[in-house]
Amino acid sequence: MEEIKVFCPATIANVSCGFDVLGLALDWVGDEMTVRKIPEKGIRISKIVGQELPLEAEQNVAGVAGLALLDKSDYEGGFEVEIDKRIKPGSGIGSSAASSAGAVWAMNELLGRPFSKLELVQFAMQGEKLASDVAHADNVAPAIYGGFTLVRSYEPLDIVPIPTPSELYATVIHPQIEIKTSDSRKILKTTISMQQGIQQWGNLGGLIAGLFQDDYDLIGRSLHDHIVEPIRSILIPAFDDIKANALSAGALGSGISGSGPSIFALSKGEAMAKKVAQSMQETYQNIGIDFDIHISKVNSQGVKKIT
Repeated sequence: MEEIKVFCPATIANVSCGFDVLGLALDWVGDEMTVRKIPEKGIRISKIVGQELPLEAEQNVAGVAGLALLDKSDYEGGFEVEIDKRIKPGSGIGSSAASSAGAVWAMNELLGRPFSKLELVQFAMQGEKLASDVAHADNVAPAIYGGFTLVRSYEPLDIVPIPTPSELYATVIHPQIEIKTSDSRKILKTTISMQQGIQQWGNLGGLIAGLFQDDYDLIGRSLHDHIVEPIRSILIPAFDDIKANALSAGALGSGISGSGPSIFALSKGEAMAKKVAQSMQETYQNIGIDFDIHISKVNSQGVKKIT
């Protein structure tokens, strides 16, 4: 192949109790990207539609991730990239991760797959570092692997795919404000109490066990964040009301998507996810806040070729 067009999924990171280590990919929300080989060495971003983002490769997350891949490749040429940017930056559903992951996945396909998924995550993390000052993997890992992923370790990087129950759906509401990941990290505490740690570890273990066992009740009991959410939620309009109404409508659990401002809820079945969406949007409609809302199954594949 000389050219490929790919779907780059949005992602929900942290998933309440898994700060910087847990994420999931969405199936019906994401960007599209076209990547083609060129004879000149390097990355050329020729077109971006949907958002105002830099075309210079060194200033664009897709370009930085692609350059990281080229640095480890024997390929003598380069790549031209076109991005149809449908995920708004600062939305909390992995905008930078979609571009970073999509770019390196597509380039790897054009080169005949010389790199593993784990290596692609490492390249994509360089794009995340440009966006947020931290090379975190909880968005790019599910974007590349699909489904739920656990970052067991960063040094060395160790990604563990987690199975997804077949009826699990996500609802995500995005109030029309932007929160930069780098800014939302600055307000976090750098230490936690032993009691907070024990609660968080128990919930993370319970959530992963619930996913493996298709135990929706256990998933719901485990979707609690005692460390990050109490701090970041103050930046999100009507967060407590949105979450309470989602739970009242029947959601298994609800929390902040990534660094916010998007709020996610997980539900059993599409009908329940739609009911939860109705409760969320009514909350913002009643107080006059503009929003986007998405309902999606969990994406089991990650980045994929568009035919």
